[in-house]
Amino acid sequence: MQPGFTDVLRFAWRYWRRLPLALAGACLLMLGMTVVEVAMPVAIGRLIDALVDPAVPGTALVAFALLLGLTLLFHALQKGGDYVWCRVASRTMRAICAEAFGRVQRFSASWHEGSFAGQTVRNITRATWAFDDFGDALYFGVLPALLVTFGTGAVMTWQWPLMGVLFLAGALLYTAVSLVLSAKVMAPRRRALVGVDSELSGVIADAITNNALVKATAAEGREEQRLARVLDRWGWHFTHTWNVSVHTQVAQAVCMALVEGLVLGVALWFWARGDATPGDVVYVVTAFLFVNRYLADIGHHVRTVEQAAGDLLPAVRYGALTPDVLDAPAAKPLAVRGAAIAFERVTFGYGLAAPLFRDLGVQIRSGEKVALVGHSGSGKSTFVKLLQRLHDLQGGRITIDGQDIREVSQVSLRQAIALVPQDPVLFHRSLAENIAYARPSATAADIDRAARLANAHAFIERLPDGYATLVGERGVKLSGGERQRVAIARALLADRPILILDEATSSLDSASEQAIQEALARLMVGRTTLVIAHRLSTVRHVDRLLVFDGGRIVEQGTHAELLARVDGHYRRLHDIQAFAWSPEADG
Repeated sequence: MQPGFTDVLRFAWRYWRRLPLALAGACLLMLGMTVVEVAMPVAIGRLIDALVDPAVPGTALVAFALLLGLTLLFHALQKGGDYVWCRVASRTMRAICAEAFGRVQRFSASWHEGSFAGQTVRNITRATWAFDDFGDALYFGVLPALLVTFGTGAVMTWQWPLMGVLFLAGALLYTAVSLVLSAKVMAPRRRALVGVDSELSGVIADAITNNALVKATAAEGREEQRLARVLDRWGWHFTHTWNVSVHTQVAQAVCMALVEGLVLGVALWFWARGDATPGDVVYVVTAFLFVNRYLADIGHHVRTVEQAAGDLLPAVRYGALTPDVLDAPAAKPLAVRGAAIAFERVTFGYGLAAPLFRDLGVQIRSGEKVALVGHSGSGKSTFVKLLQRLHDLQGGRITIDGQDIREVSQVSLRQAIALVPQDPVLFHRSLAENIAYARPSATAADIDRAARLANAHAFIERLPDGYATLVGERGVKLSGGERQRVAIARALLADRPILILDEATSSLDSASEQAIQEALARLMVGRTTLVIAHRLSTVRHVDRLLVFDGGRIVEQGTHAELLARVDGHYRRLHDIQAFAWSPEADG
């Protein structure tokens, strides 16, 4: 079910109520300002009466002094309200951005795989500023408009019941028309525009993020055409929304003119009958001008509220979503003794698809070096993702040293695992920060030592800024081999009891690979290691190989044992790769 305006209000209130004193102070200042503003037309009317009929000496001077005092008090209360509300707005905006970012970070790997990063970033930043617009429109627009309108109506009703009732009825009619036009006419169009706007951001971010591939395939024109198609839809929605907005403003202007003519006509009728003084007529005119200023903008404020509410919807949805993977209520830190891993009757599948694993069981001893081999899609990557608890199981359990990973905190679980992926992930930060990412307390000497072990120190030293060099978004300033060595240095520095290597030497030249293999051999000593192997030549010396096929472990044993099985899966995989890489095959 899609969230609505009431959900946005509840979302906003959840943040405002965290600052009860500041919120109460801002509201009291606004109430005081409103009382003063309602009183100012009364003071103006009395001043006019004093000037028309100066029967009592000094009356005009008193009325003038009262008007001047009210004006000064109004501005003092207004500035005080601005100051306090600024504090409320800045703190709540900061909280919204931080919490939306925090929640998105904790969503499952599946959620991130199905979302545009650029669109998610746009949703968070836009929601942060939309909350400011939402609060400002309510506090500076809608709230004072309602208070001044009803306050003025109450004063008129007390003095001239008929005029007061007509005034309030006209104001309510105008407000109702504005709300209906905004909610029923503008809101759907604005939501459609926001949706296309988010899609636009996603398309741009997707192309820019993959600019290297775009250039490599000379696809700039194709990406521009793709963007043009989205821009065509965006332009249509923008123009349509703008035109409808103009039409609603015309309807509101006509309604306001009718209300104004009715109220001023009644005031003049009272004056002609002798039931109102010139000052009373001036009071009505002035009061209406005050109220008109608010009512004329009420449509704008309502549109701003509606627009901001639409921009807030993604953040509301993020707040309503429950992460797929949650810590157990009494989750404890993982206590690693030997890092023995067990998959016990594990059943798992993605979404509504048939389970990939059914009753999968395997034991990995403490300190054992195990390679996972098999065709693409056979379950190797899913195996290590489940160990990291990036997804939850549909059946069975996974344990580390006998502890069910669902019963320990995710932070402690992942802090026990070092990962070197095939496609290393680097931040647009310095090389030192990237190497120390899993251990931010590391010293410069620690970072230097890890880089040397990973055969990365030499190329880092050649860079103009050395370890302070910024690597670019996703490490684009480095070659594939250099990124891989930085990732290996990060794993070396992390010093975790469980190590996952996803073909960690795939991007290295022969000389670098030999040096890295030696470093990895030292790193694996005393650690439980899982190696996702695509090139079988890299796993000859592990303790055991697990051969995956269709989500099942169809064979396991040492390289020599499996190679000896003439009709075995591993032997077939090995022979295919050996033939494909042989000089005869290349020729």
